[in-house]
Amino acid sequence: MTLKTIAHRLFDGHRAIILMVLCLCALCAVESMTPVGKKKRPRRPKVTDKRIYLVHADELRYDQYQNRDAQVLKGHVHFDHMGARLYCDSANFFEASNSFEAFGHVKMYQGDTLSLLSDYAYYDGNEQLARARYNVVLKHRKTTLYTDSLDYDRMYNLGYFFEGGKLIDNGSVLTSDWGEYHTDTKIALFAYDVELQDKDFFLTTDSLYYNTQTSVAHLVGPSDILSGTSHIYSEDGYYNTKTDHSELFGRSVIRDEGRTLVGDSVYYNSGDGMSYAYSNVEFKDSTNKNILLGDYCEYNQATGYAMATKKAVAIDYSQRDSLFMHADTFKIFTFNINTDSVYRVMHAYNKVRAYRIDLQAVCDSLVYNQNDSCMVMYHDPIVWNGNQQLLGEEIRAYINDSTIDKAHVIGQALSIEQMFDTVHYNQLTSKEMLAYFTNGEIREAHAKDNAIAIYHMIDEADSTFIAQDYTESPLMKMFFANKKMQRIWAEKPTGTVYPMTQIPSNRKFLTNFAWFDYIRPLDKNDIFNWRGKKVEQVLIPEKRREAPMQKLKKPNVLPPNE
Repeated sequence: MTLKTIAHRLFDGHRAIILMVLCLCALCAVESMTPVGKKKRPRRPKVTDKRIYLVHADELRYDQYQNRDAQVLKGHVHFDHMGARLYCDSANFFEASNSFEAFGHVKMYQGDTLSLLSDYAYYDGNEQLARARYNVVLKHRKTTLYTDSLDYDRMYNLGYFFEGGKLIDNGSVLTSDWGEYHTDTKIALFAYDVELQDKDFFLTTDSLYYNTQTSVAHLVGPSDILSGTSHIYSEDGYYNTKTDHSELFGRSVIRDEGRTLVGDSVYYNSGDGMSYAYSNVEFKDSTNKNILLGDYCEYNQATGYAMATKKAVAIDYSQRDSLFMHADTFKIFTFNINTDSVYRVMHAYNKVRAYRIDLQAVCDSLVYNQNDSCMVMYHDPIVWNGNQQLLGEEIRAYINDSTIDKAHVIGQALSIEQMFDTVHYNQLTSKEMLAYFTNGEIREAHAKDNAIAIYHMIDEADSTFIAQDYTESPLMKMFFANKKMQRIWAEKPTGTVYPMTQIPSNRKFLTNFAWFDYIRPLDKNDIFNWRGKKVEQVLIPEKRREAPMQKLKKPNVLPPNE
């Protein structure tokens, strides 16, 4: 092989090496570029330093015989660990296990919002757990927790105590035997003999969540709240200590000076005294012995106003037999509240039906005034008492000791007594009528202005009908005994007595006679079943005469001069 051939081969070899190097450089350059749509290679995770650092101590010593695993530190001891600063008077530093014991004026600061003070603490750097003991004070923003034993987990921002604690937040004081406090969510959980107290209320329960940011307490067990004269019981609800607003569920109860409000959901604000209850609501006034029921109810503690609607029922249980009344809406207004002359007015309107064993009534609207014990029924009212029926354009019933004492019928008054054979009827009609009662039974009725009566005479010996008396008079009085008409007195009467077999067909019934047995409530459950009059039997109010108004001549007004 010649020298020239050897030289060419060496040159070709170097050229191959050079080309190989250039290709490798190009490949590295291409790989260093990040094409669109491709991710960069993941970086190696950053290593977190979990070691506890000793920043300062006035004295440090090590004795392998007395404290073989610990460095003994004294005087102004200062540690740093993952953003937390820890101070104490003295400490045993276990560098191998990354922990220490702190003694005397122990302080831990995390940022500018949290501090933990105690007389003793053990801190585990690996678990980021501080076990503080004796005179422990945990401060987080405006919230302060006092206890003797507290474990604070920095990893989960959670402090929990188990030997009794007290939390103070915006003037509210919360105490219990056991509890937790989350510094990130600002929610505290307290259990066993829990008490929450403020200047305006006092709460006791077994379990409670408390949000220090919103000052809202969540009741999750049997709880009692005392606020002024009000007593609240609930097993599930929320109470805002700032606004004194409660949201209560699960048949919660509000009691206030003899009045009780119960509902599936109750909303109460002690600031303005308003309560709102929903679903299966019961408002009970034990002083006046009445109850309001409905699916929605309002009550104002300050004004005494109450309202019930949606299947609303009013119950008066002051007598042996309770009175049940249904209407679309009931409203109660209280006047002269907090005085000796307090009284109430109840309004019931739209399809009123009432039932008691001895008394039933139907009307469109009703007003009861406790001040004069007068109940006024409007728009086609009808009242039944035993076999007696009373109706007119307006009926005023005066109550004495919760029993009817007097009834005043105004406009197209009609009183009917159904006889024992259920075929014949004693009838009385006039423009105005007064009925007087004794122990709830009618004893006397007065008919004024165009009175007409149909009265049946009966043989007491064998209870057979003798004759029928038809009488007209400007004033008539009827007297009753044992719910039966006994006699009639009339002023300047005119009329006829007919034998039972010779009664004219136009004298058997008054022209406005109507027996509304198909409307009458049959029992306390029947008050919900509205049955109106037939169209041809609806009472059309008569226009009453009005007093003439004095008409004055208008003065002559001259147009202004132009």
